[in-house]
Amino acid sequence: MTDLVDGVRVPSVEEEARFWALVEAAWERLGDEPAALRRALPTRDPAAGDEGLYAIDAWLDRFLDNLRQLAEGLSSRELTDLDRVLERKLHDIDRADVHEVTDGSDDGFLYSRGHIVALGRDFYEAVHADPTLALPDTACEAMCYFFARLHRERFGAWPETGSGISRESCTNPAGWSA
Repeated sequence: MTDLVDGVRVPSVEEEARFWALVEAAWERLGDEPAALRRALPTRDPAAGDEGLYAIDAWLDRFLDNLRQLAEGLSSRELTDLDRVLERKLHDIDRADVHEVTDGSDDGFLYSRGHIVALGRDFYEAVHADPTLALPDTACEAMCYFFARLHRERFGAWPETGSGISRESCTNPAGWSA
């Protein structure tokens, strides 16, 4: 069940665990090659160059197809809960220090953050802790509203997350304070 903090809905530990489990399950269906590519990203030396780092992008469409299949039978509430987690993850890395590495316009920065989340928990947490691990000029626009779009397709409306935050770029005051 979603937690309420000061009247705002925040993802519960269980919802976050389910979100990351779905992301990982979607990647696991793709086999060893993308698994090896994803394992290398959070542990690499950012100063060593970027050769081979973008090979993971060739797998994103198949990952998203798998994620869609895994989410097919979910209820309105389940999709809303997953969207709330995604929204929170995107919001939490909406920071100037992450933007400095990824670059891009407001939309481009959102899509870059979608890429970070799509690559899974290990990469997300690594970038959250050390933004220099982020990759410049990447994008996964489809991830940014993935569960919201599924909700709209199945139930005819965008989910109401009740989070009081936005996933859009430059909306996290803590991430952009001087």
